[in-house]
Amino acid sequence: MTEQKPVAVKASPRDFFLHLLAMVLLYASAASFTAVIYQLINLSIPDPLEQNGYFSETGARSILRHALSMLIVMFPVYIGITLYLQKVYTRNEAKRGLKIRRWLIYLTLFAAALIILFSLVSLLNRFMNGELTLRFALKLLTLLFVTGSIFGYYLWDVRKHQIE
Repeated sequence: MTEQKPVAVKASPRDFFLHLLAMVLLYASAASFTAVIYQLINLSIPDPLEQNGYFSETGARSILRHALSMLIVMFPVYIGITLYLQKVYTRNEAKRGLKIRRWLIYLTLFAAALIILFSLVSLLNRFMNGELTLRFALKLLTLLFVTGSIFGYYLWDVRKHQIE
């Protein structure tokens, strides 16, 4: 008995909207979460050389409020859209193979891979310059956790559903 492949389905404007919105919300949520953690690090481990600049306590608190606001609004919407899309895929497995979905997943994998690679380059460069601080290390770990989680999830999804 041969395995049947799902029939190709064309993306509707609704499919395009939902998939694009989900990815934009994912990027915004990831950036907001990262900003929240960065500002908590800035407030917990202040840099005495930057007290009156961009990383002042007032500036850090302002960025923290904005990032939290974005995260509180956007992440639940991302989760809702993602759950809805999972129901759509359960009803119609061919929808997993939509070109817009494949392109956005591979774009996300590409962006996450670049962020991880450039973060490692930055780590190595700072280490070689003798500048490795606790603040920097914590921020790097945060960035690697966020991008690594996104990369890992979508790589798992691609492999699980054999998206080409």
